[in-house]
This record gives sequence, structure tokens and C-alpha cells, in this order.
Amino acid sequence: MPIEIRELVIKVTVTEEQKKVSQLKELQEIKNELIKKCVEQVMTRLESLPER
Repeated sequence: MPIEIRELVIKVTVTEEQKKVSQLKELQEIKNELIKKCVEQVMTRLESLPER
């Protein structure tokens, strides 16, 4: 004998805060690494310039 479902209630709780925090930390690490590399390159170029 078939069963008829007249109403189906689905409750879901979505938490993206933890994911956002994790992504923000990762993004900050990438930014810091990029800044570090840029500073190193600038310092290398400055050291190679003749002094005035």
C-alpha cells in the first residue's frame, strides 16, 4: 500500500561564519606573503643601486 506525504518540513541551520573566518585567515596569509616578497624585491633593487 503506497504512503502519501502531504507535508514535508526540512529544517537546516547553515553556519558560514567559521568558513569565512578560515578564508579570511588564509587570505591574510597570502597577502602577508605577497607583501614580504615585494619588500624583498624592492630592498634587493635598492641595494643594487649606486649610492649618491
